[in-house]
Amino acid sequence: MTPTDFWQDIFAPCTYQAGRAEDCYVAELDDGRQIKLPVRPLPDGRNALASLIITQASFAVQDALAERLAALLRPYGPDVVVGLPTLGLTLAAAVARVLGHDRYVALGTSRKFWYDEALSVPLSSITTPDQSKRLYIDPRMLPLIGDRRVVLIDDVISSGTSMVAGLALMRRCGVEPVALGCAMLQTDRWRERLAGSPTEWNGPVVGVFSTPIIDLAIE
Repeated sequence: MTPTDFWQDIFAPCTYQAGRAEDCYVAELDDGRQIKLPVRPLPDGRNALASLIITQASFAVQDALAERLAALLRPYGPDVVVGLPTLGLTLAAAVARVLGHDRYVALGTSRKFWYDEALSVPLSSITTPDQSKRLYIDPRMLPLIGDRRVVLIDDVISSGTSMVAGLALMRRCGVEPVALGCAMLQTDRWRERLAGSPTEWNGPVVGVFSTPIIDLAIE
């Protein structure tokens, strides 16, 4: 498969054997449908991760992921969807539409001149480790999330650092989300980060599918 072939199709349950394939990783959605993901080797040369870049996915795949995530989040009665930048914004907007919301709230890393620095936190992630970045919320959005049932969404939860930043920012705004959501839960490394960080998050975390660390020595 070429890079542009990934993330383009949702396959029926049992179309492929789930797990590591010759040129990809076959992940299973929570309803049994399947998606082919590329395998990205880690710097150690021994392990790899299955990758999802939702902005490169077909609309059919984006819609399928948004519909399933909305279904998983609906029992928590969300009033507002808040999205993490950058790739999480695509998923958050789609989930908000599926839930029947008129809009969603986008967090960002670009500081506008009217922003309040007090309403920002440091931001890094496994793919963007630049510690100089900060996560902001437009102060004008505060009335949309105050005293509301908020769900915080990213495309992938991997190391957990981005989600921890999102939680920290929400708490600066006086908001405690009712749930966290994503398309892919990448390994379990994020669990310890979320539980052990100052945010001490032990609430619900839902994902449409999960992927493990892949041992490249096992073919």
